[in-house]
Amino acid sequence: MGKQMTEMLKGTLEGIVLALLTGKPAYGYEITTLLREKGFADIAEGTVYALLVRIEQKGLVDVEKRPSEKGPPRKVYTLNIQGNEYLDEFWRTWSFLAERLEQLREGGN
Repeated sequence: MGKQMTEMLKGTLEGIVLALLTGKPAYGYEITTLLREKGFADIAEGTVYALLVRIEQKGLVDVEKRPSEKGPPRKVYTLNIQGNEYLDEFWRTWSFLAERLEQLREGGN
């Protein structure tokens, strides 16, 4: 992944992860797997786990510890009301930026 892609992902990864949690709770490794399935193969697991800590601290997800077949209990993340509101704002912002960028690409002002 190029440096430009890495920098752009830093600003959007939070929204991407929250979007993955829409309607389906998931644990860290599962989220990493979903990201890879969606084409975000170069995102390191450590990056995802650090992001999960941040969105938990921001109150965007509810966390429940569930027993694991192997090892310690897993932290399962569920998008909550505050997370849904944040995600709605993320999509509005994304749409605004995408429209403006497309105008610029097409030579418009």
